Amino acid sequence: MSAGHTEVTTEPVVSCAEECGVRDVQDRLGDRWTVHVVVELAAGPRRFRELQRLVTGVSQRMLTFTLRRLERDGLVTRTVYPTTPPQVEYELTATGHSMTHLIKQLIDWSLDHRAVIGRAREEWDAKQT
Repeated sequence: MSAGHTEVTTEPVVSCAEECGVRDVQDRLGDRWTVHVVVELAAGPRRFRELQRLVTGVSQRMLTFTLRRLERDGLVTRTVYPTTPPQVEYELTATGHSMTHLIKQLIDWSLDHRAVIGRAREEWDAKQT
C-alpha cells in the first residue's frame, strides 16, 4: 500500500452513506436517559416516582421529557388510574421490549471492553501531556 493510499479495501459491516432512516432512532437511543429508563422498565411497569428513584441523577423534568418521547415513539405506554391523587404507570410496549435485547448487547460489549478502553484512554492522555 502506498503512503497516499487511504481507502478501505474491505466491505464495511454497516453503511449509511445516504440517509438510511436510522438517525431519529439513534437519537433516541443516544440520549442520556433513554437506555436507563428502558432498563428499569424492562423489569415491569413502574410508577413515575419509582422510576425517578431508580434512574439515579435524572431530574423530574428530564424524566418526564424522556418518557414522553418514548411514548411518542411507541416504546412506552402511559396508564393513568382514576385514583386520588391520580396514579400513573409506565410500561414498555412490545417494541420497547424488543429493544432490550440490543441494549443488553451494548451493555455486554461495554463490560467486555471496559479494561481495553480504559488502557487506551490512559495511553492517549499520557501522550497529550
